[in-house]
Amino acid sequence: MNKKSKQNAERQFSSAIIDGTERAPSRAMLRAVGFNDEDFKKSQIGIASTWSMVTPCNMHIDKLARYAAQGVDTHNGKALIFNTITVSDGISMGTEGMKYSLVSREVIADSVETVMGCEGFDGIVAIGGCDKNMPGCLMAMARLNRPAVFVYGGTILPGCHKNKNVDIISVFEAVGAHANKKISDEELKEVESCAIPGPGSCGGMYTANTMACAIEALGMSLPNSSAQAAQSNHKVEDCFNAGRAVMELLAKNIRPKDILTKKAFENAITVVTALGGSTNAVLHLLAIAYSAGVSLKLDDFTRIGKKVPVLADLKPSGRFMMADLVNIGGVTPLMKMLLEQGLLHGDCLTVTGQTLRENLEGVNAYPDGQEVIRPFSKPIKSQGHLVILYGNLAPVGAVAKISGKEGESFTGKARVFDSEEAALKKILDGTIKKGQVIVIRFEGPKGGPGMREMLSPTSAVMGKGLGKDVALITDGRFSGGSHGFVVGHITPEAYCGGPLAVVKNGDEITIDTVKREITLNVAKNEIAKRLKIFKAPKPRYESGVLAKYLKSVTCASEGAVTDKPF
Repeated sequence: MNKKSKQNAERQFSSAIIDGTERAPSRAMLRAVGFNDEDFKKSQIGIASTWSMVTPCNMHIDKLARYAAQGVDTHNGKALIFNTITVSDGISMGTEGMKYSLVSREVIADSVETVMGCEGFDGIVAIGGCDKNMPGCLMAMARLNRPAVFVYGGTILPGCHKNKNVDIISVFEAVGAHANKKISDEELKEVESCAIPGPGSCGGMYTANTMACAIEALGMSLPNSSAQAAQSNHKVEDCFNAGRAVMELLAKNIRPKDILTKKAFENAITVVTALGGSTNAVLHLLAIAYSAGVSLKLDDFTRIGKKVPVLADLKPSGRFMMADLVNIGGVTPLMKMLLEQGLLHGDCLTVTGQTLRENLEGVNAYPDGQEVIRPFSKPIKSQGHLVILYGNLAPVGAVAKISGKEGESFTGKARVFDSEEAALKKILDGTIKKGQVIVIRFEGPKGGPGMREMLSPTSAVMGKGLGKDVALITDGRFSGGSHGFVVGHITPEAYCGGPLAVVKNGDEITIDTVKREITLNVAKNEIAKRLKIFKAPKPRYESGVLAKYLKSVTCASEGAVTDKPF
């Protein structure tokens, strides 16, 4: 390919916008935002910034976007920064506003695709902080299939209360402890006031850090992008290097679908499992795979989980914070350990232009004496913590997060609630007793609509000291900060006539994580009789974005995507 042909290939999309005399109006508009004559000969790279002051997770990303733009401009590209939305799960949790959280993933994907498609950018660097930014940006990258690099905004540093590290989950659990009269009003305020010391995403192996690590394992971020503090020189360098990397991907014509293969998704599941990551990874990886045209199923998580141990002693169920993992070398030494055990596909291509194995060649092992990542000889759990359950309560599947501390099975009497708020009230006022299974339904993708996270109820359970004594099941989902004996993503959801819709108070429910079953211990003919007379409740929203979401969203077992053909 001669130089001119190569240049045209690297300007495949922008050339249609700005080349030729008839495109003079377009060039006139771009001159106003800083283009000069030479810039019109360069590849145009969109820098998708999720900056917002609505959450600490994203409050610093405007600055990071500028460093990514510098990386592009320094390597003979022309960067254009644009914004997409973010919402804060931590702020909206437990309210009606949380119904917009998962919806925002679709809005982010749609908006990034829309700007990129409209403006004719040749490649993209996307920078995300809070939970839905990451899968939303990856979904857009996969749909567009233009050279792309994702940058994680970085983890927050821990707060400190009484010489102990605290974070946002500490506050949620303090609410439960306060309701149980274990801490005073003053101490609750102390925890609230120090838990979030500055910019960055929630500091345990919650959904943001889980998805950042998954995306790195997919090959769509630069090495150790997922394990850097939000406020650090390493994160600044990561952003600048991402700008350089996207220009190299353009030159080599390496695109997301070259990287996002079935093997890459298996690598991501493996890393998420070893880290003890969030159940939301199941939902989001299914959605990204759908956008990439890769056939990923719930059973893939079971297959991989059977051979991959949990090695990370990270919050919410473990002792350490993401900052502790950063301090011992990040995720790459763990990935090298997994590769050496034959648990990763080393031949997968990444955004460095090299394979995963090549990226890991010079990586040093973790320092002696660290306790954040266990050796294979002494795992936290010998098999994966993400347990896919089936049974007469979840014919199409459900997702449990079993750290090993809860036990392997639970049988109890159902205490049924038709909303998160109703359940939370009864947990906090002491109505919920040992041996019960809290059932929260009509919180699925359609039933909510929006599939809220049940962090407030699960944290209240822990704060009340009932973590080992009750179970909680739902057609909603969980925050990465949730722990305890919890099962979510029950499919079909109650709103769509799933068996969860007809559970009654006092019904016995068994959750068996060894057999991977969730069972309503009610006669088959009785369940059928109840389902026959079930009528879905009236939609809670009849117009607006939540109504549109209800009409288009698929079930949780398919990733809860909204662009599947009807």
